[in-house]
Amino acid sequence: MAESFEVSMAGEEKYYVPDPSYKEHAWTKDYARAYQEFLADKEGFWEKQAHHLEWFKKWDKVLEWNYPYARWFVNAKLNITSNCLDRHVANHRRNKVALIWRGEEGEERIFTYKKLYHEVCRFANGLKKLGVAKGDRVCIYMPLVPEQVIAMLACARIGAVHSVVFGGFGVNALNMRINDAEAKIVITADVAIRRGKTIPLKTIVEEAIINAPSIEKVVVLSREVDQPVELHKEMEIDFYELMEGVSAECKPEVMDAEDPLFILYTSGSTGTPKGIVHTCGGYMVGTYYTTLNVFDLKDTDVYWCTADTGWITGHSYVVYGPFCVGATVVLAEAVPDYPDAGSFWKIIQDLGITIFYTAPTAIRMFMRVGEEWPNRYDLSSLRILGSVGEPLNPEAFEWYYRIIGKNRCPVVDTWWQTETGMQMITTMVGEPMRPGFAGKAIPGVVADVVTKQGAPVEPGNGGFLVIRDPWPAMLRTVYKNDERYRTYWHTIPDCYTAGDLAVKGKDGNIMIIGRADDIIIVAGHNIGTAEVESALVSHQAVAEAAVIGKPDPLKGNLIKAFVILRVGFQPSEKLKSDLIYHVRMTLGPIAMPSEIDFMDKLPKTRSGKIMRRVLKAKEMGIDPGDVSTLEE
Repeated sequence: MAESFEVSMAGEEKYYVPDPSYKEHAWTKDYARAYQEFLADKEGFWEKQAHHLEWFKKWDKVLEWNYPYARWFVNAKLNITSNCLDRHVANHRRNKVALIWRGEEGEERIFTYKKLYHEVCRFANGLKKLGVAKGDRVCIYMPLVPEQVIAMLACARIGAVHSVVFGGFGVNALNMRINDAEAKIVITADVAIRRGKTIPLKTIVEEAIINAPSIEKVVVLSREVDQPVELHKEMEIDFYELMEGVSAECKPEVMDAEDPLFILYTSGSTGTPKGIVHTCGGYMVGTYYTTLNVFDLKDTDVYWCTADTGWITGHSYVVYGPFCVGATVVLAEAVPDYPDAGSFWKIIQDLGITIFYTAPTAIRMFMRVGEEWPNRYDLSSLRILGSVGEPLNPEAFEWYYRIIGKNRCPVVDTWWQTETGMQMITTMVGEPMRPGFAGKAIPGVVADVVTKQGAPVEPGNGGFLVIRDPWPAMLRTVYKNDERYRTYWHTIPDCYTAGDLAVKGKDGNIMIIGRADDIIIVAGHNIGTAEVESALVSHQAVAEAAVIGKPDPLKGNLIKAFVILRVGFQPSEKLKSDLIYHVRMTLGPIAMPSEIDFMDKLPKTRSGKIMRRVLKAKEMGIDPGDVSTLEE
């Protein structure tokens, strides 16, 4: 790729300005002033945010920066669940609704902060009965139900490190994550429910732990009331039986600010998925601050983030950030098109949602079925709309703003990553919004668009998106692979390299235009090319495989695979179907190729590296660029 590149700025001057009342009542009333105050005293800025939270012992120093390693709130002691639960139970929020759960068929369960606190404490005590202690890793592989949130908070309560695995992943993906984290316990459910059908999670777990020697027990939530799941008593225990006969009080474990809170696996461009490690203190401060300020969240808001808790968005903006703030959080085991295309709008109408945070893929799906669906429902409760997971293209922004927000709700298009832990770039509530541009670095973050050498690009040009200074919620390492962590900071000198290409507007706004490496974003989910290729090659018919992302108007990208067959196997439509099914069973439905081409050879460098960009260029009919390293 070139050092930088020019970009056509169609619609450069198009802005939407929210009603002045949004800015007048926002937590961050003046972005420019807040950002200058941050630049004047960066550590002081974050110290001020940290003072809004409760600590067992305050810090000796805000930041200890030994490039590329950071320690935030040095020697401070805390427990994040004390801020998510105890401090609300101790004040006027004890009877406030903390969590509203909606099932696909309209089932509803409600937890006040007091009830959620007692459920978390009971499950934490249950985990202790199983021998789980501070520092132990616990794998959570569950559907989007309240018990998943309870399990996460219970782990944090006793200092266990949770590793949540998205319930759409298959046996191999789950096994890899269990073994890498050396998890002691798996918490799962008998089934997930999606589009009226049951998906057997427990059977996937049973296969995944066959070669997982670290696992001692499996905790199973039984959802099939008419057909209770059969448990193997020597290894398995019922979720609610574990909570019987234990106290509803559990003293929070005293955690150092730099103790690990969780490991979350994200797809890497090469090799196995990376176990991103986030720690207790800085992550708490970062997610609290952004939830409050980016969403401008008030005590009266009803907040719904549609992300699955198995992804970082669910960690930061379904669980930890909103509960630290004391929000009323909606959790819905729902999809946008079941039982019909009005499912999300019905939830917003029924529950009076005020803040709605979803993915561009969902927005494009809504666009496809037309505006008559949202127009059937009363969406007047909405006051703020959010977007996350991939770039929000201008057409989707316009539709979201006009049809869902009725030309009045600010749209906060957020850029951030599993690695950043918190939102980094957006348009703060009340500021002018520019379709296609995520916005500017939030106060607390120094972002830039640079060349490969780290020099800032000229306004109007594109380059690599970087973060110049450490921030509290940043990853601390990659679990058991610190070299991969250092790569983030050593790819471009003195910067955290995000791996995204971006454009710097003349007004300072930043447009994110996609990944610079070999990660494919499908419906907002990061899918590593290496994982899908490994799954394909594990089939007896496949000798070699390469996959690329192919632009798709609905999902952002589809996965296209190029496959070389072993001797003795012939291309056929049946084999294509078999390979797609094989990937589904290995990694899960989100990683399934939509297209497969059989090839005689793949474009490779002389050192043997597959040149995926050549495949992508040919697929899209564009110039592949420099191919001087291509093997003859």
